[in-house]
Amino acid sequence: MLILYNFEQLINLNFTVHQKSIKTYNMKSHYFFILITCLLLSCKNSKAPESKNANLDEIENLYFSTDDITKIKHKIHNYTNNFTLNKDEFLNIHFTLDKPLIQSLQTIAPNLTEHELLEKGNFQFSFLVDGKTVYVENLNKGAGLKASKTEQLNHTIRLAAPKQLDYWGWFMWLKFMKLGGGQDELSKGSHSLSIEVKPYIKQETLSVGNLLAKGEITVEVAEIPVDKNLISIQKIQPNSDWKISKDNFDKNKIEALNRKIAENRFESINGIVIIKEGELLIEEYFNGETRDSLHDPRSVGKSIASTMLGIAIEEKFIKNENALLKEFYDLKSFNNYSLKKDSVSLKHILTMSSGFQGDDNDNSSIGNEENMYPTKNWVKFALDLPMQEDRKIGKDFAYFTAGVVVLGDIIDKSVPKGLVSYADKKLFSPLGITNYQWEYTPQKVGNTAGGIRLRAIDFAKYGQLYKNKGLWNGKQILNAQWVEKSLDKQIEQSLDDGSYGYLFWNKTFSLNNKDYEVSYCSGMGGNKIFIFKDIPFVVVITSSAYNIPNAHANVDKMMIEYILPAIIEKE
Repeated sequence: MLILYNFEQLINLNFTVHQKSIKTYNMKSHYFFILITCLLLSCKNSKAPESKNANLDEIENLYFSTDDITKIKHKIHNYTNNFTLNKDEFLNIHFTLDKPLIQSLQTIAPNLTEHELLEKGNFQFSFLVDGKTVYVENLNKGAGLKASKTEQLNHTIRLAAPKQLDYWGWFMWLKFMKLGGGQDELSKGSHSLSIEVKPYIKQETLSVGNLLAKGEITVEVAEIPVDKNLISIQKIQPNSDWKISKDNFDKNKIEALNRKIAENRFESINGIVIIKEGELLIEEYFNGETRDSLHDPRSVGKSIASTMLGIAIEEKFIKNENALLKEFYDLKSFNNYSLKKDSVSLKHILTMSSGFQGDDNDNSSIGNEENMYPTKNWVKFALDLPMQEDRKIGKDFAYFTAGVVVLGDIIDKSVPKGLVSYADKKLFSPLGITNYQWEYTPQKVGNTAGGIRLRAIDFAKYGQLYKNKGLWNGKQILNAQWVEKSLDKQIEQSLDDGSYGYLFWNKTFSLNNKDYEVSYCSGMGGNKIFIFKDIPFVVVITSSAYNIPNAHANVDKMMIEYILPAIIEKE
């Protein structure tokens, strides 16, 4: 406005000059007016927020938009300083570099070739909430086309969207929110969200270059409307096969948890069953499941294979867990035979330390379970695998589902009428479990890789059996020594710095400076049966968050922040 005001003063000058001067002046004024108008229109159309920093040395060149950019023509973006989480569907960032990324990478590692730079480096994105760094991602080499790193200056990156995008920016936002702590930092109220962009090179050590782009936006967190009926404690219905506990617990904590489940903060939770001293304390269901729902717990079923092996050993159908694979199969008839295979025992399969080239946590592993399922014979798939030469049998942990399939096949061949009939007679019927469903291998053997479906309240019976050291209604269903071995810390496992027993996991929850040791069954999607060592609880959580990367972390958070505080008596 100041420019326009001065321009009005200029054209109102007292014209006391001669005619030629007036003509020349009017022509110049006309051109000047056009120039000013164009500049003003240009500023208006860009809609970029003004820099919040008076210091010109401070980079502030990253802008935000909340449009569906797939529907915007001519690439004219409506930049904004505000984003409403849980309401605005889209969030994008835009920044312009002075030079392509590759040149910044060359500054960090001038001795590397262009190919080496692109193999070892990319953009680093840092997410800061209220000035605190919450999440940092060093993009892998596959994020972004080569041209975007060697030629491109203008970058538009899609972050939040209502549906999954096959795009690295969407996955980065998901990791920031779900794995990096973003959804907890942005839980309620108003916050500042800053994003910083730098180049990085990862060789023996990580080298990070100078700041390339930075921007800030205000995030308002909208309250998620939920049905109040979903928050209230659910009344335990009769005919549960359990005596109902009369003990108290912190109802406010459980209602707060129910709200988080209703808000989808803890995604796809289906059931929570808590047993205290052998009595039913809490029973809650969500997302369409009820007490009668048969739930797929994925790899929780592996633990049942351990149970059935223990019963088969107790009844002398199998010698013991030190029996060797070669006692059940002619290993020389399978591919990749080696003397090393001859030393693999059932115990090595139970402890995920068999030494085969199989690792479900390594997508490139030839023995990954995803390579097994399309084959016609899963046992042959497992026994055909070569041995991992640098892996010590009985010492080195590698999660190997195909090995547990072999274990199920051995039990099936060794017990009367096969695994499924034997499990019904020796395990499920004594526990009063009549409503369940097996999955099967291509050879029609009960699938011990996982997937056996039970009701959540019946998974609790299974957990309580181990809490009781194998005793149920006065009858010893499972040998107490086998229970002890199964839940013991047989081998260290590297996945979460815990330990592993006989197809059971071990970890420690810490709460108020006190540790609580727990053994547990675990399945994809956050399915758990927790059997606590020194406190009188069994906790079952069923979930169908099968492809959500933070499913297990969500369950741990539920346990530490809600469930354990609610059920542990205050001293």
